[in-house]
Formats: sequence, structure tokens, C-alpha cells
Amino acid sequence: MIKEFKILAVGDVVGRAGRDILASKLQALVDAGRIDMVVVNGENAAGGWSITPEIYRDFTELGIHVVTMGNHVWDNKDVLSIIDSEEKLVRPANLPPGVPGKGFCFHSVKGTSVCVINLMGRTHMQPIDCPFRKFDSVYEEVRERADVIVVDFHAETTSEKRAFGWYVDGRANIVFGTHTHVQTADEEIFPGGTGYITDLGMTGAFDSVIGMGKETSIRRFLYGTRERFEAAAGNPRINGAVFTIGEDRRVSAIRRINE
Repeated sequence: MIKEFKILAVGDVVGRAGRDILASKLQALVDAGRIDMVVVNGENAAGGWSITPEIYRDFTELGIHVVTMGNHVWDNKDVLSIIDSEEKLVRPANLPPGVPGKGFCFHSVKGTSVCVINLMGRTHMQPIDCPFRKFDSVYEEVRERADVIVVDFHAETTSEKRAFGWYVDGRANIVFGTHTHVQTADEEIFPGGTGYITDLGMTGAFDSVIGMGKETSIRRFLYGTRERFEAAAGNPRINGAVFTIGEDRRVSAIRRINE
């Protein structure tokens, strides 16, 4: 029987604003919530475009245990220098075979083996392997080693995320969505004990359009121009959720974070 513990999952960290507020607020959140494990989506951490070795090191020094990625994983070439060597940095498992990096990792919490799997959706995203079937294959590979399975499902549409949540109910213990940068208010514990939320939201500047400069975003919609997005700075917040895992391995509580 495992001991009860809590996992804090933090939504997409966008640029310096996201990194700075994470650095200033994370420890207080961990202490106040008695958090045992922290998982952060870092695919936008380097100015909105992937992650760098320096940022990854900073995250680990903050006490972040696992960093997940998404469709922007290859947008900064510096990630290639760490994607294979860092055990707790995971990219989507359903990318084509042979790409660098790994799609899941393990972390021990209170003597409990937690497997974190990163998957990416296909609806309105780049063409990749099926995340549902990829979960099946990873699950068969890790089920004997993992006491708890956590999935970051990085996807565009609510329907694909919810369908995935129902598909893995009772096999994955926690499923949280990332990518859209807007926190949803639909946290739920499914009948099989899986804790689910469609999107954790964003950690970054909220005086923005999903973390990027408002003016550039408006011009792109008005004129169809292809200007490069730059991460915004104003009104930073942390979005995420705390999942409590009970002794029976079921999620017993979910609490959204918006600070």
C-alpha cells in the first residue's frame, strides 16, 4: 500500500515572466500545500520557444522533479544538448521513432514509483503517431514498474483531451492537459479513480494573448501578417493543479492553482 502524497502540476511556463514568478512563488506553494512532487511543462520556457540547458538547470534547482514538453520542443536547438542526457526531461512519446529524447520517466515519491508520460494530440496539430495507441504501448511497458502513472496530454482541442481521459481512466492515475494556455474549470475524478483536468493553464504574463505580446497577436488577426511572437511581461501568474493520491492509488482531491 502506498502512502498518500500530493503532486503539483504547473501549466506551460512562458518566457521570463513565467520563469520569474515560478522562481519567486513555487517554494511557498510547495510548503503551503505540502507538495511531494512537482511537474512543470517547459516547452515555452525559453522566450516561448522550447527550453535551454540553463533554464532546465534552474528548474531543477527550484525543486522541480520532471519537465515535460510539447509541439515546441525542437524550436530551440540548444535543447538537443540535454534531451538525451537529462533523465527527468521528457518530450512527447508519440513523436516519430528515432527522434532524440524519451517520452516518459520515473520519479520516486515516499517510496512510490511515479511514471510521467508526455503525449501530444493530433487534432489541429502536426501529424504524429496516435497518442491513444502510444499510451497503450507505453502502459504495457511501464505498468509493472509504476505504482502511479501521470500523463501530460499536450493537445489543442477539449474533445480530444476528454476522450483521452476517459480512454485511460483506471490505468493512468492523473491526466492533465497543456498547450492552450487557458485554465479550464472542469477538474474531475473519473469512475476508475483517474484525476483529470482539460488544461492546467499558463504560467506567465496574463497582460498578453496566451503569454505573447498583445499588439503582435492583434496585428496577426487583423492583417494576417507573420511577425515573430515575443513573450509578454505584465501581470504574471502561476496556473496549475494539485492532485492528491490516496493510499488506494486513486486521486482523492484536485485543487486548481491560479496565483
